[in-house]
Amino acid sequence: MLTWEDDVEVHALHKRGWTISAIARHTGFDRKTVRKYLAGDGEPGVRARPGPDPFEPFVDYVTARLIEDPHLWARTLLDELEELGFALSYQSLTRNIRQRNLRPVCEACRTATERPNAVIPHAPGNETQWDWLELPNPPEAWGWGKTAHLLVGSLAHSAKWRAALSASEDQPHLVAGLDRVARGLGGVTRVWRFDRMTTVCDPGSGRGDRLVRRRGQALRGGGGDLSGSAREPQGRGGEGQPHRRPALVAHPGR
Repeated sequence: MLTWEDDVEVHALHKRGWTISAIARHTGFDRKTVRKYLAGDGEPGVRARPGPDPFEPFVDYVTARLIEDPHLWARTLLDELEELGFALSYQSLTRNIRQRNLRPVCEACRTATERPNAVIPHAPGNETQWDWLELPNPPEAWGWGKTAHLLVGSLAHSAKWRAALSASEDQPHLVAGLDRVARGLGGVTRVWRFDRMTTVCDPGSGRGDRLVRRRGQALRGGGGDLSGSAREPQGRGGEGQPHRRPALVAHPGR
């Protein structure tokens, strides 16, 4: 089965002239599967289940917990479910919550997300947006105190994203996170956009930091430490461009 994101990637690569065999090697899917979805014979995100649904016995518990706390972390919920015999993965839990609409809508959050937005078109391979998110009250076993930090890199065209957990937002952790996320995305784009990051751009001069810029160039291919074919573009949705060096666009004052 292909997810909607996988289906978008397969069709994007096909439009760029990739053969079915090349797409299958790049995505890890069987050639028959790739051919099936390109022909429109498969519905993304839908899998025929041969037996009983293993999530069904836990629907009532998950529903009750999310009604009690709509902002409950899925990771915390998974820990509780595992004590009850839940054997599925974290990804299966979040997918079932999403597909079954088990998480109630928070009116306060809806007010923030339903404000007018300006949609800016982005060409494939044009831009990656980088942001830090603060996660309160991480598990004590992590040893990170009261806050964990998540570096998120999202491709502007396809909205594909990857993230890396970190104990801090300082520059060493930023550079390590850039490496992990870029590898997870499969490549880098022409422009990297950072908002409110003084570890990337000097607030006074507006100049990008040399260390971050060099790391971006290394991931682009100048350092040769990002594996990938020299002939085929990298990145989910066909967005990565492994032979161009990324420009750093920073807005620390936002």
